[in-house]
Amino acid sequence: MIEINSRCVHDAPEKRTTKPHQLPIYATSSFEFDSIQQGMAVFSGQEEGHIYGRFGNPTIDSVAEKITSLETHGLHIPAKGILVSSGMGAISTLVLSVLKSGDKILTQGNIYGGTSALFKGFIAKFGIETINGDLKNPEQLEAMLKKDASIRMIYFETPANPTLACLDIQMITGLARQYNCYAAIDNTFCTPYLQQPFQFGVDFIVHSTTKYLNGHGNSISGIIIGKDVELMQTKVYPGMKLNGTNSNAWDAWLINNGIKTLALRMERHSENALQIAQFLDKHTNVERVNYTGLPSHPDHHLANRQMRRHGGMLSFEMTGGLEAGKTFMNKLQFCTLAPTLGDVDTLILHPASMSHISVPKDIREAYGITDGLVRISVGIEDVRDIIRDLEQALN
Repeated sequence: MIEINSRCVHDAPEKRTTKPHQLPIYATSSFEFDSIQQGMAVFSGQEEGHIYGRFGNPTIDSVAEKITSLETHGLHIPAKGILVSSGMGAISTLVLSVLKSGDKILTQGNIYGGTSALFKGFIAKFGIETINGDLKNPEQLEAMLKKDASIRMIYFETPANPTLACLDIQMITGLARQYNCYAAIDNTFCTPYLQQPFQFGVDFIVHSTTKYLNGHGNSISGIIIGKDVELMQTKVYPGMKLNGTNSNAWDAWLINNGIKTLALRMERHSENALQIAQFLDKHTNVERVNYTGLPSHPDHHLANRQMRRHGGMLSFEMTGGLEAGKTFMNKLQFCTLAPTLGDVDTLILHPASMSHISVPKDIREAYGITDGLVRISVGIEDVRDIIRDLEQALN
């Protein structure tokens, strides 16, 4: 019999007799081995098993597998997902794992401002240069790839944040394959419910799972999914493990709970956003509305080819520019001013002073991210309440 103070320290044997209905939270930093032989086999890779929380745990791995199954649903392709600490962690882990000094990333000028700052302010320190190009133009894209063999990754968003400009995924991935470079896409805005980029040939998909996949604004996490399973296991997984960009069981569990209503939420986000875009499009104080569900959007037909519905994100330019936009945002009573997206409630953001503050003004404006642009992440509330608040603020 062990002493009482030792009994306080040691866990009692696990008493699970039936399977839990919900995914358990494995709140443990490490895992026990039954014997030294098992420990040696797991560490050497001869046997599968969990070792240490930074390397993965059953909660984290289950959620990564679930999101991967959504991105590959109906496509019958192998893929591996790795859950990480944030969307930015997903991008940095991917880039630093598969690229090396001297390689270049080719991207668009209208990606999320944080991604642009990551590439040009941090990733550049590792000798990986980022260059911008017109990814809508296949001739220019091919000319850049043909001229510069050091371009090893094309990284893009479609729809882009915050102008909702769309890119032809199949065209980009076809040229990437032809010129021996990776195609990586941020699919945060759409989620796999609205768009499955593997269908069009991409190599990697990243998400800020903080946004729509979670949907409730209560966790920070991200994911990298790659269809080259061996590459994911031999390069990206060690990159995550050694950089310490792992997720944790609590955030993974919150994502899993959010995903249960993903299909329902994305349908409602899309329905509400279309009605709001139509309302704004007719308002005299609105100069331009960016929503792919409107036939007037320049990429409406491309979005129809690539997306099942048009999602919950839109942006618009007020007739009075920045000052009118500031007045509008200060008058909001129902909608929330917040620097995020994808939650169940409606969120308003000013890209030029918030999400894209690190992007030079000339680059922003060249891609339609003006000082007067307002971005809306449309929630799942009753659309009448959202429109009433927008109307009183606009008037």
